[in-house]
Amino acid sequence: MSAVPEPDFLKACRGEAVTRVPVWFMRQAGRSLPEYRALRATGSILDAIAVPEVASEVTLQPIRRYGVDAAILFSDIVVPYHAIGFGVEVVPGRGPVIAEPFASVSDLDRLPDLTDELIEHVTATIDLVIPELAPTNTPLIGFAGAPFTVASYLVEGGPTREFAIIKTMMHRDPKLFDQLLDRLVAITISFLRAQIEHGARAVQLFDSWAGSLTKAEYERFALPATRKVFEGIADLDVATILFGVGTGELLGSMATAGSNVVGIDWHVDLDEGRRRVGDKAVQGNLDPARCLAGEALAIEATREVLTLAGTDTGYIFNLGHGVLPATDPDVLAAVVKAVHEEGKAGVE
Repeated sequence: MSAVPEPDFLKACRGEAVTRVPVWFMRQAGRSLPEYRALRATGSILDAIAVPEVASEVTLQPIRRYGVDAAILFSDIVVPYHAIGFGVEVVPGRGPVIAEPFASVSDLDRLPDLTDELIEHVTATIDLVIPELAPTNTPLIGFAGAPFTVASYLVEGGPTREFAIIKTMMHRDPKLFDQLLDRLVAITISFLRAQIEHGARAVQLFDSWAGSLTKAEYERFALPATRKVFEGIADLDVATILFGVGTGELLGSMATAGSNVVGIDWHVDLDEGRRRVGDKAVQGNLDPARCLAGEALAIEATREVLTLAGTDTGYIFNLGHGVLPATDPDVLAAVVKAVHEEGKAGVE
């Protein structure tokens, strides 16, 4: 009996040659898909995530629709903090909102250890998904929020453009900030390990707000915690990805965090991004907005990215951020087809 071939997505994560350039999309599981909207109807995303039958179906919908090379778990970065009762809700059109933001040392007690029992709905979803992916040997990507980005939500109380409260805490009370991140590191490691142990073959750490930091701030206040997370899962057989938005000037530092792959958003040309991360595999980086003007223009933009990707191994095609809700699914399907047929990076 012949061995099952290693998926191109996992081979690319490790910098190995592939049969075709792998592709998946951030936020591919939902938002732009009519079948997702029909299934979810109304209510908080946390309500849908809490029902494994719903969350597993949403996870699988993009695989059927697009033929992408990896599924990503339908979840959210605040799921573990909702599970421990920190008081997190996801408000449609706004995002995560915290009823009582983290503000003092006494709030550390509101961040207890994350037990497997608290996230049984997440692991049950994975248990439903894995058998469905097995016939095509499609890997599942689990994920979590990086400690700094999660801290930003917990301290600010919701999305922000200024990051005034958390930056004030970082610089005024670095001891408290470090204590906060230590608690978030422990929770993040537990969340990722549970996903991996139930079958996720890759995990992505979303440091969505790292781009708000200077290089010095990133290396002092975000990078050490991110390293601890990757160290906390280093004993497991899993591919790892680190992604942030607006992090072009931080790519060199991010490449030292311990992930196999560094995601590159659309603000940096992919060839330059590859140069900045050295010998790391990279993922990216089509501007999601380039998918809104129809199939022809989206394919033109896709070819631009593929050209900048070059021919070296260690490349995964993705958007430079998540799929926008107004995106036509047929356009994304055409992008996948173009990547598979025309991509040259690492192809044997």
